[in-house]
Amino acid sequence: MEDPEQIFRREALDYYAGAQEHGDVLRLSPSWTRWAFWLLLVVVGFYGAFGVFGWISEYASGPAVVRAESRVEVTALASGRVTSVEVQPGQRVKEGQILVRFFAGMEQASLERFNQEFELHLLRRMRDLSDEGASQALSSLRAEKELAEFQLDQRVVRAPQAGVVSDVRIRRGQHLTEGEVVVSLVQEDSPLEIIAMLPGGSRPLLSKGSTMRLELQGFSYQYQELVIDEVGDELVGPGEVRRYLGPELAESLTVNGAVVLVRAHAPSRFFEADGKRLAYVDGMLGTAHARVKTERIVTTIVPGLKALFP
Repeated sequence: MEDPEQIFRREALDYYAGAQEHGDVLRLSPSWTRWAFWLLLVVVGFYGAFGVFGWISEYASGPAVVRAESRVEVTALASGRVTSVEVQPGQRVKEGQILVRFFAGMEQASLERFNQEFELHLLRRMRDLSDEGASQALSSLRAEKELAEFQLDQRVVRAPQAGVVSDVRIRRGQHLTEGEVVVSLVQEDSPLEIIAMLPGGSRPLLSKGSTMRLELQGFSYQYQELVIDEVGDELVGPGEVRRYLGPELAESLTVNGAVVLVRAHAPSRFFEADGKRLAYVDGMLGTAHARVKTERIVTTIVPGLKALFP
């Protein structure tokens, strides 16, 4: 039999020989595991109750734009080159006030020629009241003169109504075609509406009177609560949206697939952001979020439980 001193170290044998008590059995469960178990049990119970009694909402989100309800797009009446822009954004204008002038060299020359001929035949007629040729010439020139005046008037764009210039799309020297938008006008204190383009699949879940949140670009997490006034009856594609909003906004918005147009009114012309009172601006872009569905958290995680929680 081998000598124990050859198996164990001398220090260990001396400690064993001098010890008065035997050591405890190895403890595998420290005291902190007891309260950790109860803490874990409480946490699991809390989240279980939260899953049963808590609710989660689903939102339909899409781009949105702020629009003035009385907005008027003033277009060019004829093709031509812009010689002067008589207004600027924010300027108040009266009905009939000239906004833009086009090059009218030919029309002006024609009108001056007809005026000179008209004056000559008028003098001829006054000298000889029996001159029938002068009388007929005056009648013909009067009609041509009125036509020339009308054509010259077509070379200017006038305000169709009183209002405030919202946007000027053109510059001096630019060539425009008939029907192109030159200036946008809005009435002072015009009500504002928010037009949202939400996914078409959410149309059956949207209704008038429900709420919608607006998050404007540049004001992240600053939500404006709105009430839906109108939900479109039909779904529209990206092309129709671009035609509806106009070319100035078509390039700024990205619309994929069929969408439904949802309108809501702004409760005032101002909104709160970072403790400041700021004014809405016609054409501002943002993102709209409309709640379409609410259900218990537990049924979201385990859809089969919907039968137990209708």
